Amino acid sequence: MIDLRPVAHPIGKIIVTLGVSMLAPMLVDWWHGDPHWVVFLQCAALTAVAGTLVSVATWGEYRSLSIQQAFLLTSGLWAVLPVFGALPFMLGQPGAPFVDAYFEAMSGVTTTGTTAFPELDGLPRGTHLWRAILHWIGGLGIVVVAMVFLPIMKVGGMQFFRSEGFDTLGKIMPRAGEIAAEMTRIYIMLTAFCTVTYLLLGMNGFDAIVQAFGTVSTGGFSNYDASFGAFLGPLEWAASFFMILASIPFIRLVQGMRGDLTPFWQDLQIRAYLRWIVYACAIIIAYRVIFLQHQGNIIDITRETVFNTVSTFSGTGFFSTDVMTWGHLPLAILIICGLIGGCTGSTACSVKVFRYLVLFQAVRAQLRRMHSPHRVYALRYEGRPLDQDVIDSVMAFFTLFMLTFGLLIVGLSLAGLHPRTALTGAWTAIANIGPVWGPEITANGSVAEFPDAAKWLMTLGMYLGRLELVSVLVLLLPRFWRG
Repeated sequence: MIDLRPVAHPIGKIIVTLGVSMLAPMLVDWWHGDPHWVVFLQCAALTAVAGTLVSVATWGEYRSLSIQQAFLLTSGLWAVLPVFGALPFMLGQPGAPFVDAYFEAMSGVTTTGTTAFPELDGLPRGTHLWRAILHWIGGLGIVVVAMVFLPIMKVGGMQFFRSEGFDTLGKIMPRAGEIAAEMTRIYIMLTAFCTVTYLLLGMNGFDAIVQAFGTVSTGGFSNYDASFGAFLGPLEWAASFFMILASIPFIRLVQGMRGDLTPFWQDLQIRAYLRWIVYACAIIIAYRVIFLQHQGNIIDITRETVFNTVSTFSGTGFFSTDVMTWGHLPLAILIICGLIGGCTGSTACSVKVFRYLVLFQAVRAQLRRMHSPHRVYALRYEGRPLDQDVIDSVMAFFTLFMLTFGLLIVGLSLAGLHPRTALTGAWTAIANIGPVWGPEITANGSVAEFPDAAKWLMTLGMYLGRLELVSVLVLLLPRFWRG
């Protein structure tokens, strides 16, 4: 029997932290004379009390977690947090039903960025800040999970980074605090730099904070229906820069802050990621200039293309223009970019660059074996040998990801969505990207008009995609519960 107390205790503490964080939007609404602040006070009290009761009831000295408990902690945390995160959306404005409120909160903590609210411009400032806070907390949480838990759980080949991620095997709880503190420092610094940059480029203080939270978490929630279309020009270039920084391995940012930039430039993931962004932008810009001359001058086309391509590649999901007007080829490239995603160990989403690099090596080796079946081909990554279990894990993850993607498309189609909407809805959910394109989408890009069944399917997709599928689906195996 698995002891659930070491799992419930940290979840209870994090729920308390979530409740305390509700005081920030409460103060914002109170400062602006909006009576909506009372809702946040009530939700904060309810959330903090619930978290305290769980934490006290499971009090004890827990120095380590088993593999089963690590799986339960990561899966349970991302399932429970949206329940409390949804409270302000139900009890206050916009007064959403539970399905919409839970969808919005799940979209926030998974840093997906898809909204279920039909209108954003008229919401209170506190609601906008709360959506941004959910993003920010979720982005920080997934970085810590990627550095601490996924390597020891051997999810999708992440065991390859075990030694680089502070060697957490057998010491999960003691090392988690050290890792979390290091990641939190760099996360806060990146957020602060992004906020100041937005301020210097003309945003007001509130807009800068909301947009910075959505940028650094690669989440994409904005406080405007037009998303980043409300901020054009140099702000798009600045946002592109910070979205790229947030979607590269945070361990490289830590090393860079300490003055060692060598690992940054030598990282295969970073080099491939930047190279692929350049390729995608170049193809889209060339297509738009050659075939769609009416869409503006080369400077505007370049700025729009770089921003929206980086936003999709990193999984942020901000948009500054209607990319549906770019044509079929650019749209197909954006979908491919979203299915690649950013780097491991970052706030970015989807399959990740590392897994594609391993996949390409494995395919290349297999083709060579067909030509020379008796020759041995050793797979290496950055000079280190790739063990067979890493390769197998990557292959299993990639297969499971594509299978789940296909099942989501079928499920959303059966729920009554247009085929294009079902495709992009499944794409944005499983890869945690943000935008959905199709006839059922509202003017601000929301899924408010989707049937409830489709919203629940997308919620499940966001949850599975953010936790990298295996860490959730393993809970369905009877053998897991037998310990």
